[in-house]
Amino acid sequence: MNWLAKWVWADGEASPRNEWRCFRKTFDAPANGWSSAHIAMTADSRYVLYVNGESIGRGPNRSWPLEQSYDVYDISHLLHPGQKNVIAVLVLHYGVSNWSYVRGRGGLLAQLDLQQGEENVHTWVTDVTWKTSRYEGHDRHSPRMSFQQAFTEKIDARLWGAEWVDAEFDDTDWRQTLELGPVGTEPWTKLVQRDIPFLSEETVYPVRVECLHKVRPVSWTATVDVRNHMVPGSENHANPMAYVGYIATVIRAPERATCTFGFFNTHVFGPCTVNGVRYEMEQFVGTLPERYLEVELKQGDNLFVMDITGRDIGGIFHMAIDCAVPVEVVSPVLPPLASDVSGSPFATIGPFDSEVLIDHQESREMACGHKDYLAAKTIASLDDLRRFTAWIRPVASSLVSRENVFVLCVWKKRELPMSVPAALQQVVTANNMATEVPVYPDADTELVIDFGRELSGYLSFEVDASAGTILDFYGFEYMRDGLRQDTFDLDNTLRYICRDGRQRYTSPIRRGIRYVMLTVRANKPADSPFAVPNALPHPVRIYSVRWIQSSYPVAEVGRFQSSDAKLNDIWAISRDTTRLCMQDTFVDCPAYEQVFWVGDSRNEALFSYYLFGAEPLVKRGLRLVPGSRLYTPLYTTQVPSGWNSVIPNWTFFWVFACWEYYERTGDCSFAAEMWPHIRKTLDHYLAKIGALGMLNIKAWNFLDWAPVDQPQNGVVAHQNMFFVKALHTAAEFGENANDRTAVVYYREAAERLRQAINRHLWAEGKQAYADCLHADGSLSTTFSMQTQTVAYLCDIPYGERTAPLERYLLDPPPAFVQLGSPFMSFFYYAALAKLGRFQRIIDDMRVQFGYMIDYGATTCWEMFPNSQEGLSNPNYMTRSHCHAWSAAPVYFLGAYVLGIRSAGTGWRKVTVQPQPCGLTWARGSVPLPENGRIDVAWHLADDGRTMYIQVWAPAEVELEVRVPEGMESRIDICKL
Repeated sequence: MNWLAKWVWADGEASPRNEWRCFRKTFDAPANGWSSAHIAMTADSRYVLYVNGESIGRGPNRSWPLEQSYDVYDISHLLHPGQKNVIAVLVLHYGVSNWSYVRGRGGLLAQLDLQQGEENVHTWVTDVTWKTSRYEGHDRHSPRMSFQQAFTEKIDARLWGAEWVDAEFDDTDWRQTLELGPVGTEPWTKLVQRDIPFLSEETVYPVRVECLHKVRPVSWTATVDVRNHMVPGSENHANPMAYVGYIATVIRAPERATCTFGFFNTHVFGPCTVNGVRYEMEQFVGTLPERYLEVELKQGDNLFVMDITGRDIGGIFHMAIDCAVPVEVVSPVLPPLASDVSGSPFATIGPFDSEVLIDHQESREMACGHKDYLAAKTIASLDDLRRFTAWIRPVASSLVSRENVFVLCVWKKRELPMSVPAALQQVVTANNMATEVPVYPDADTELVIDFGRELSGYLSFEVDASAGTILDFYGFEYMRDGLRQDTFDLDNTLRYICRDGRQRYTSPIRRGIRYVMLTVRANKPADSPFAVPNALPHPVRIYSVRWIQSSYPVAEVGRFQSSDAKLNDIWAISRDTTRLCMQDTFVDCPAYEQVFWVGDSRNEALFSYYLFGAEPLVKRGLRLVPGSRLYTPLYTTQVPSGWNSVIPNWTFFWVFACWEYYERTGDCSFAAEMWPHIRKTLDHYLAKIGALGMLNIKAWNFLDWAPVDQPQNGVVAHQNMFFVKALHTAAEFGENANDRTAVVYYREAAERLRQAINRHLWAEGKQAYADCLHADGSLSTTFSMQTQTVAYLCDIPYGERTAPLERYLLDPPPAFVQLGSPFMSFFYYAALAKLGRFQRIIDDMRVQFGYMIDYGATTCWEMFPNSQEGLSNPNYMTRSHCHAWSAAPVYFLGAYVLGIRSAGTGWRKVTVQPQPCGLTWARGSVPLPENGRIDVAWHLADDGRTMYIQVWAPAEVELEVRVPEGMESRIDICKL
């Protein structure tokens, strides 16, 4: 690519928080002399591209700023020769780092080339001739969706129309762009063209209106980004913080009244005082993470102060007030101190201490004994507050969202269920006929729309409404028997304030949902939330509520069917889970995080091989990992990310995944590219070997959501065991690179580590491996199935020590910690397959994954329902209802029930050895990396002793077909 374009933005702040900015370039396309047109572009942070009013693409792929991804589109068919044309781009700049984006600065880069054959004959580039304007209809104060993601959206269609993307739009009042510099300008010092196909986009309609309610909202709600306020500069990274301090506001009541405070997070929350009366944590009621406190307000000003000292992952502070009288919430700080933050009702006292928390670096205790922090506990009035002027900092209005749509959707003053009229079901149909929403004079209208399955992509709708009508959308994943599981770790909302008449809107924010709650709020001033809703000037008519399903484009090559209907359903939800979690990288889930977790992706890659192939997506993700060396040579847990976190196992899994990709594809150039990165990180891990000869590291020493003894400091058994396997895998890379020195080095290191594990972690009395050695040198008294499984899988035991582990795999001792997640089931099933106990895999699968089917799952859950680890609400069966680390059945059903496994690099040799596992027949397909697929169909004769097998395969694939020991066979092979 011969880049002539300049990076452009607007004058003013380099990296504004949550800014949507529009760009336009109009030009006359020549009537002739060109045959094709391509536009190359990228932006920081994300963009939507329009050509002559038509949306044609979104991007860029997530990437490290030092290797910024760009896209190229063929727009030949969209340009109008001899006429005026327009390129329009909406850029969403985050202005904060998150778990899939590292903060850069606002920027757009685009170049349109018209070609005649191979020659460029006309070129238009981003420069000062482009026009720009802030998207005035977007509220920059909209809150963070979660600490892993960027922002949700609040749109006022009265302030900004959709016609800005059209060629005839008058942009006279728009400003010229500001040139930032040519390609190579920091922070985007290198550009890398998209190496995967563009994501799919398909329209999906709902299946039914699930329920209808009359609702009354609570009085007052707000969201505060406490983290970015308490520690200026924290927007440049996504690391957890610790700080010591308070948040304060004033509730002004016209008369004495009882009110209820509501809080909806567990990250920033503590004891509080109201007018000096202290309320301890145990005085709050509600099920976590919902907390409620009833207090008496006096007439006039009531000072609220909450202690927010502690560890803050994301710092999203949700607060709401329900009161019978119309209270006003105002800043506790008087001018001139508060003069620069008009509109913010909050201030903080402190922080008296703060620190960035990085899990693989040393940290210290917070100074909770600071005299001013302790003295501030007694603040009872505004006069008391003024004694701490030196510590008071008003919260900037940019960090406060004055109406919290999420809280309005989950906490209501009143909620009355109504029967769903048959006419309202018209909302879900695809015929674009209008459906009138019921209107209630004393309440808002809430309807829950079911799309019938989990989805990932973009909400789109078309309505006819009066100006000022508020439409609040809230997406969630699970509902059963009228009970809704709210997404308390995720603000999955959209507020749309209508202009007058018929209008359409498609959100540029990616979300994951199954259900969408739509609340129609009456036409009332947005700054008067206490008013009783009035009847709308005219009814709201809905023409469509649709979903633009978007994921990595694949063909469903992999197939599985069997004589067991439940297994077929389990395979299907595992397939759909994997696909929904394939975006521009693999992601953990489409809703809560949308993050490329390095360890999760190893298993997801194996699943995708058996379903879709998708080798380019696997390769792209693996290549992103070494970019985290800028943070640590140990490599981070998710990439690209502003969170500097290390889970050693995740790095080891990346090593496995690199080798498995090579085995899958035979891509020698990839193996050579990754080899120095693998050596570098494993050598740094070897440097962490302690005096006992084992990896002794401060990190997030995690494997499973279960009470495994896996401390942040010390020797953790399972990751030392996986380290042994990673060192052996590195030796395989060395063999491939003909580096004999490295082969010997890594194999000897692996054997020394294996010996140390057996010397120090084997408990003879228990005939098992202990979970860890604590930092004080004491052996853990906890024994887990996780540790025994990994030990067996990684060939850790010597001689007679193998036998008890095999018994544990088949009959887990009740005293041992049991598996806590379907992710861990992958390793358990792999160990059982190594042991040759395939029936046990299927039996466990029917129980654990069958439970999900019984509860209506359309995708695999993050955790088993008997595990409470990591849950914000103990009543929930799982957090995420679509989590790709859980999709192991597609791999094991294909590899063992169908029996299709590679027996050579590049799948040029394939073994087919089906395992009946109590089934009478099975059939299915597994894609090959380059050419075709393997199809297998088998069934058992009535006597159960003869297996009939049919195999279809490309002619160049060498096949070896076997049957289980002791069975007769009839085999039919068809080469294509």
